[in-house]
Amino acid sequence: MIAGMAPYDPSAFPPFAVTVDLVVLTVRSHALCALAVRRGEPPYQGRWALPGGFVRGDEDLSGAAARELEEETGLRAGSGVHLEQLATYGDPKRDPRMRVVSVAHLVLAPDLPAPRAGGDARSARWAPVEELLRNGEEGALAFDHARILADGVERARSKLEYSALATAFCPPEFTVGELRRVYEAVWGVALDPRNFHRKVTGTVGFLVPTGGTTTRQGGRPAQLFRAGGATILNPPMLRPEV
Repeated sequence: MIAGMAPYDPSAFPPFAVTVDLVVLTVRSHALCALAVRRGEPPYQGRWALPGGFVRGDEDLSGAAARELEEETGLRAGSGVHLEQLATYGDPKRDPRMRVVSVAHLVLAPDLPAPRAGGDARSARWAPVEELLRNGEEGALAFDHARILADGVERARSKLEYSALATAFCPPEFTVGELRRVYEAVWGVALDPRNFHRKVTGTVGFLVPTGGTTTRQGGRPAQLFRAGGATILNPPMLRPEV
């Protein structure tokens, strides 16, 4: 024992649990949406919440997040899905059952199918983030999930400024117009198409032409691109001031 250090007393440290919560974001119908599940058990039974669950004794945090992601969405981390650790939340009163520390993760993926409810969830849906964040007390998210969701959305918005993360919302091949609509949905602004096209195609390593075209947007054929090798955008794509 180090000199001056009090002896270890297990009774002074009550047990606590560790969970992972997932901020799963996608773009659907030109809106930034998050995965929400309706809780089927107390506490907050019947309230909407972020997907997540307790970390098992034999898994690490990234493993728990990947497991919850697959259980809730059917997606596997790394298969075209961006998964990163967001932040840790440890307010002693955040969970009425016991002391629970949550390590939240941010997940970004292209337009995803209808979710399925898993675990103790009664139902699941994609909901516009603005709807989830503006609800009053009656429709508010359970626990401190509104704060976690807001932090996840801000992380995504800021990372679109200086990284190539916007392509994580796109299919393997996409048009500049489809990429622009990702920025517009995540940032909640309208962007000038010509200026946007000039910026993204002029940023070294951001986009790579595939040589193909598509008419899925209607009108004239549009050139198809894929994500380039750049991870940092130089110059950055700064958000317009709203």
